[in-house]
Amino acid sequence: MKQSAELVFIPSPGIGHLVSTVEVAKLLVRDDQLSITVLIIKFPFSSDPIDHYIESFADSPISQRIKFINLPQQNIDMQGNRTINFFNFIDNQQTHVRNVVAKLIESKPKTRLAGFVIDMFCTAMINVANEFAVPTFVFFTSSAASLGLMFHLQTLRDDHNQNCIEFKDSTAELVIPSFIHPLPAAKVLPGILFEKEGGDGFVNLAKRFRDVKGILINTFSELESHALLSLSSDGKIPPVYHVGPVLNVESDEKNDQVDSKQSKEKSEIMKWLDDQPPSSVVFLCFGSMGSFREEQVKEIARALEHGGFRFLWSLRQPPQEGKVLPSDYVNHEGVLPEGFLDRTAGVGKVIGWAPQVPILRHPAVGGFVSHCGWNSTLESLWFGVPVATWPLYAEQQLNAFKLLKELRIAVEIDMSYRKDGPVVVSSQKIESGIKDLMELDSDTRKRVKQMSDNGKKALMDGGSSYASLGQFLDQI
Repeated sequence: MKQSAELVFIPSPGIGHLVSTVEVAKLLVRDDQLSITVLIIKFPFSSDPIDHYIESFADSPISQRIKFINLPQQNIDMQGNRTINFFNFIDNQQTHVRNVVAKLIESKPKTRLAGFVIDMFCTAMINVANEFAVPTFVFFTSSAASLGLMFHLQTLRDDHNQNCIEFKDSTAELVIPSFIHPLPAAKVLPGILFEKEGGDGFVNLAKRFRDVKGILINTFSELESHALLSLSSDGKIPPVYHVGPVLNVESDEKNDQVDSKQSKEKSEIMKWLDDQPPSSVVFLCFGSMGSFREEQVKEIARALEHGGFRFLWSLRQPPQEGKVLPSDYVNHEGVLPEGFLDRTAGVGKVIGWAPQVPILRHPAVGGFVSHCGWNSTLESLWFGVPVATWPLYAEQQLNAFKLLKELRIAVEIDMSYRKDGPVVVSSQKIESGIKDLMELDSDTRKRVKQMSDNGKKALMDGGSSYASLGQFLDQI
């Protein structure tokens, strides 16, 4: 009889990384000899959504196989370089992880510790896994193409003495093995790469990825066949397992019960959507960290009003001083053009927090103006909702490039917009992009629908991701 085995999962702090990590864990426990402990690293300022999410598992049958342990909370330095502070914050968790895992082993003498599965930003934990003499695997929460870019930039720096900062204001187009087309470097490389310290920290992640036993990626072969082939044919990269699309698309009623305020808001939103014609509403939502300056908000409002679109707009306030995450406005009127809410009352609804999955699932939604975060990209594809790209930060410009230029399953509002940059996207450009989205040609809609079907099939028995996950379980 096979000995029972335990995996320790360490996601990055933040609800987006935690949810996709737990969804991978749920896929893995199809092997009845495997149990998983998820170690939760929390920022000191944003634990509520994480607590609610974990509580939603309390009565689930899967709670016997997947356990959660909160690591002791630590402060994060809010002064100086945010990226360096973040990496230091993660590094400082090593002692806590070591102590928790030692107790875990002690409490389960008949269970073999099979390894660590760490988030892409938690490479410091490779050191801890080595101390316990177990393998480490990375869970990469973005695209295979982005992973290929990281490895390529690390090779350029370490083997050819070429630094990303050189591309900041250049017109260079980079040939990256994981992308089909050359990348316009200054437009779509993550902004962090143009900072000396932040860029080095980011590229160092890829250097550490080379030390692990394998890399799980939240993607599927039909979506990223070129990128996955480029990774698997590079002899210096660990084995890659595509296990996506890894999404939490099940009913979220338990979460609603935990948070009655959000439950009420969700109910109002869904009731409003129920009254709209099929595929008539454009949904604007920019992720858990997405917000705009007032000047840009007014341009979006003018575009929506002038275009006469039916819209559902998740409009959030930029972070208050000393905070990292946006919050809901007490009142939207102050930031919108005077009289906007009255004039659009018949066709539009402005909200704060948005229950994105139920909204994308709703038949009234015909298009999604998105920041192109990878989770949001996969969710929109799952539900077959076409996207208008408006990236803000991180690798979102790369995702937008992929959707537009490589897969041809999106339209553009702005592919190279940067949240902290000086550019304000005009109402005319926004209106034109939304019009293209809502009047999308049938060929593009067919491609979106086909990719949606491919994603669902990939996870079924016999599908590409199901098979890849099986190979990973064999390795474990």
